[in-house]
Amino acid sequence: MNPDSDTQAMAGSLGRSSLFGDLDLGQNSIGQQEPLNAGEDLEASSHNSALSPVLSLVDRILIEALSHSASDIHIEPQEDGLLIRFRQDGVLRNVEKLPRTLTPAITSRFKIMADLDIAERRLPQDGRIRRKFRGRTMDFRVSTLPSRHGEKVVLRLLDSGATQLGLDLLITDPGARALLRDLGSKPFGMILVTGPTGSGKSTTLYALLSERNDPGINISTVEDPIEYTLRGITQTQVNREKGLDFSTALRAFMRQDPDVLLVGETRDLETARTAIEAALTGHLLLTTLHCNDAASAFARLDEMGVEPFMVSASLLGVISQRLVRSLCDRCRTPYHPDSEELARFGLVASDESDITFFRATIVPAGTEGCCEHCQGRGYAGRVGVYEILRMNESLSSAVAKRASTEELRRLALEGGMKTLLGYGLDLVRQGMTTLEEVERMLLTDTGLESERRARALSTLSCSSCGAGLQDEWLECPYCLEVRR
Repeated sequence: MNPDSDTQAMAGSLGRSSLFGDLDLGQNSIGQQEPLNAGEDLEASSHNSALSPVLSLVDRILIEALSHSASDIHIEPQEDGLLIRFRQDGVLRNVEKLPRTLTPAITSRFKIMADLDIAERRLPQDGRIRRKFRGRTMDFRVSTLPSRHGEKVVLRLLDSGATQLGLDLLITDPGARALLRDLGSKPFGMILVTGPTGSGKSTTLYALLSERNDPGINISTVEDPIEYTLRGITQTQVNREKGLDFSTALRAFMRQDPDVLLVGETRDLETARTAIEAALTGHLLLTTLHCNDAASAFARLDEMGVEPFMVSASLLGVISQRLVRSLCDRCRTPYHPDSEELARFGLVASDESDITFFRATIVPAGTEGCCEHCQGRGYAGRVGVYEILRMNESLSSAVAKRASTEELRRLALEGGMKTLLGYGLDLVRQGMTTLEEVERMLLTDTGLESERRARALSTLSCSSCGAGLQDEWLECPYCLEVRR
């Protein structure tokens, strides 16, 4: 097979690409590689005429993702081509479809950059790429996965310099911000942050750490990977191949005279027990857990095998969080939803009559009327939604007795916890996001029931007839007035 003819065919295919069509396509071999350099600048590398088309193309993919503030890059082999998608503000969008013949070369290039085994195509692999971009050092967490039409490559973009840490910048609700700040100021105990992957858990933990970061306090973290860099603290990277996992690092920290500890993720019994022991022996411990909401954290720990009495004795609080897209304030459109739309969220039209709601103005990019600020997506950036469960005497007693998740949720609501849905609806009332976005990320049957109960607990008498009401009544049994 003639390498020159292959390169010419590839150049023709790339030339038809709308996104990467301005590449300087030379006559170099597809397999040509340059020495890898972690300090190399991406933009300078992409315009190097000595590089082969594939190398320049891969650099351009990374540059486009960084330029559009994407959080993830998906390189997906399909039957009819190689699909490239970016995740922006939590939503995937198609960027380009390249010829299928480029799949092996592009996949191999990413694996070489991440120092992975290019000969191993049957097993998943994980690696890391480091490059410079416009004066900043950028990290890309790389994961490969065998699929039917080739290896899928997903890259998570980690830019610690682009994120400003601080609770004032993350949490819009003053009450939630003050509560979380108070929890983070305690001298000992455990704080759990829960939520799905990509919900901002690490950012919240580091915001807490940044407020505690002081020369008089010894702070140590163990993470996989290290996503942010804070001066004055000790950060340790997990290395499972060498036997350094979360629990091993945490036990080592206990011999390093710590004050505050951060464990990137609690995923097994040994790590959970070691973390709780640290919290019970005079240290403040911050960690993350995967579960749906704050009240579900107790069932998750019980499933791991952690004794409930240890949880009730050590836990200060649980923060559950999500990220919803922020409305573009330059092109958002005001409107008032009808009663049927409001009812889906447990809202009553008469109570919301004075509120101005907004919806996203979505216009295809490049067409007339497209907003330059948000590129016609209608959203720009994301904002956090928080549910903060603070432990109290009744909750601690119920946890020790292995109470059900529903019972624990009820006690938390009685203690004043604002639900995820309630927080999200407050953001809608403030014009920061939309009902559609809240429905996409937050609206569940359990969440709606919890929010209705939280509203019911805020009123002890009927607003219509004045009759006394019990906690579990969602409407007045005498005049059938909905409890608000």
